[in-house]
Amino acid sequence: MRMVHFADLHLGVENYGRLDPRTGLSSRVVDFLKSLDKLVDYSIEQDVDMVLFAGDAFKNRTPPPTYQREFARRIHKLAVEAGIPTFLLVGNHDVPASQKRASTLDIFSTLSIPRVTVGRKPGIYHLKTKSGMVQILALPWITRAMFLGDEKFHATSLEEAENEILRRVHIGVADFMEKLDGDLPTVFAFHGSVQGATFGSERSIMIGNDILLPPSLFRSNKIDYVALGHIHKHQVVMDDPPAVYAGSMERIDFGEAREAKGFVAVDLEKGRTKWEFIDVHARPFVDIRVDVRGEREPTLPVVREINRHDINGAVVRLKILMEETQEASLNEKAIMEALERAFSVASVVKNVERVSRLRLGSRSVEGMTPAELLEVYFKSKGFPADRISKLMERANLVFRKQRGIDSAL
Repeated sequence: MRMVHFADLHLGVENYGRLDPRTGLSSRVVDFLKSLDKLVDYSIEQDVDMVLFAGDAFKNRTPPPTYQREFARRIHKLAVEAGIPTFLLVGNHDVPASQKRASTLDIFSTLSIPRVTVGRKPGIYHLKTKSGMVQILALPWITRAMFLGDEKFHATSLEEAENEILRRVHIGVADFMEKLDGDLPTVFAFHGSVQGATFGSERSIMIGNDILLPPSLFRSNKIDYVALGHIHKHQVVMDDPPAVYAGSMERIDFGEAREAKGFVAVDLEKGRTKWEFIDVHARPFVDIRVDVRGEREPTLPVVREINRHDINGAVVRLKILMEETQEASLNEKAIMEALERAFSVASVVKNVERVSRLRLGSRSVEGMTPAELLEVYFKSKGFPADRISKLMERANLVFRKQRGIDSAL
């Protein structure tokens, strides 16, 4: 049975984009839709049995109607036009602020879209495909709010509450495992963090929010594949059964510059599941850093370094390390011309080393001895007093030796 697994579309991210006059959308939103189109086209061309989305369709839980329309068009093409059963798991960006409000994916189940199943609640779901039945043990985004209303948590510490939540999740999953049909090909779909996974740039906004589940939770001879979502970096966290993060479909920021983006094609078979990652060749992000300190003409090495990189159609960030005296001679127009091949210039940052102004009081430089000037220099650089003392001892030895040589001459 052939399945396509993807996650973390985050439609609506507009970083480094501009208005696309052809569509009226941000050019970066167009990028995300193109990546999704590649997945849809692949699924139809390969005549897959089902598509599983592991959560986070949009940038946030209140996407504009236009983005909802564009996502729905692709799902309609898959499920209704091509007849491919499609499972949509609810992720943290899909859930509403209140449990009683609709998620961004609920519209598909509300309208009873043929061959589309929404996994908003933990449970076992059955999908009928052209190659037979498949069962999905779904575990959507888990929040502490689901548990903390229980009076048992009111007088407990955060660590105790965390342990109790994990205990309840284990019990719930074990109960579902018991009810699984061991003869059917089975996928465990989970949106969240698994212990041992490598986080990407999204980690900074996830700290303190995630409930980490151990990989052992998925280990069962009834589970043939674990479809993971939430972490943007594609990776494998367990081999038996394969537990795979598909990763995000497009790069969100420069923290993901070196990460491959795409989806997973799965050959789902009892005890013999195989998979491969399909790269959608997302918009490249190129980070250029150049040090021109000491260069008489700083513009040329900057342009030369830009030309060393393939920036065609890329989002580019340029950082120039230079001295204060070089600022006036830096030709910014020539640099921007060299960057014209880029899709977008995220930023051009000049890190300028400022020369500390020596405070000499009423004394002039001409009236100071070499030793005094050297000591002032060390102080201007912020050297510790004990280090300055040791350096000056050595320097005075050199000065005395030099004076002795001069006297002999």
